[in-house]
Amino acid sequence: MKKILVIGAGAMGSAFCVPSLENKNDVTLIGTHLENQLIEELQKKDNFHPILQTKLPKELKIKKFSEMNEVLNNKPDIIVVGVSSLGIDWFIEQISKNFHNDQKIVLLTKGLSIFENKLITISEKIKILLERKNFKNINISAVKGPCLAVGLANKIRTGVVIANPKIEEAEELSKVFSTDYYKAEISDDLNGVELSGAIKNIYSMLIGASEGLSAPNAPEEIKSKYYLNTASSLVHRSISEMVSFVSHYGGKSDTVYGLAGLGDLYVSALGGRNSKMGKYLGQGFLYKDIINDQMKNITVEGAELALELGNELRNELSGKKFPLMFDIIDAICNNQKLKINW
Repeated sequence: MKKILVIGAGAMGSAFCVPSLENKNDVTLIGTHLENQLIEELQKKDNFHPILQTKLPKELKIKKFSEMNEVLNNKPDIIVVGVSSLGIDWFIEQISKNFHNDQKIVLLTKGLSIFENKLITISEKIKILLERKNFKNINISAVKGPCLAVGLANKIRTGVVIANPKIEEAEELSKVFSTDYYKAEISDDLNGVELSGAIKNIYSMLIGASEGLSAPNAPEEIKSKYYLNTASSLVHRSISEMVSFVSHYGGKSDTVYGLAGLGDLYVSALGGRNSKMGKYLGQGFLYKDIINDQMKNITVEGAELALELGNELRNELSGKKFPLMFDIIDAICNNQKLKINW
């Protein structure tokens, strides 16, 4: 049995508690300082999660941010990062007050970061920030793959990959979290798994735009019926660019063809916020109009990533090698109509 602390009571952090409890682990879910109202609602409604629209297991301990230090003082074996990429600095500040070098960190957060003018993964950022607080031998793993939170919370059969540079660490965590419905493959390519899990959000927007891009002069009825020809072409070209991207930043190309890359791209392209943003872009809407109208107050990870990394990627990469990526970045960062140079 492991003591597991999940920080972040949003959809994925909360859903991850479900398989975490299966193997007789002691699991505590703590909300961030912005989630006190959500935690109160969970406690009042017998663990019914309003975002997931699902009742979480009764064995799950649910606590407010004010109880963070008390839980950390109990020295959980595993700390799970369920906050957004923008909350990583906050996360480090909280755990560093009571962190111990023998604790394992498991990263659910997807994203990349520009840190001191350099593109790095979230696990790299966590490691750097903790090392600057004089912690050593930091053990970070990442869980990535085609996993929709609502499905996981309802125990829908799901496959993910757990990555750690030391494969034996990934294997141990796989045993902790795997169940009959939640299967965790293992990888030593932490860098490639994180890069794949983040950049697929860019390309899922592009594939989401397939219908609108399929034939500029065809009637909407025709495009809605036959756009899959275009979608398939964009999937192929997206994967090719993802392989080049992951390889450029030090990951393994084979990782892109696994759950963290192709698998996650498939789920994201079929539906969800990134795909929905892409659909509006494909129809000719401008990004700023979309976020002020059709998708107001909705966080779109791919768009946020494009805005954060756009300048760095333009300077670092070749537009000839990454034409699709540059097309979607230009549409979002420059607020211009999405056009593909076929």
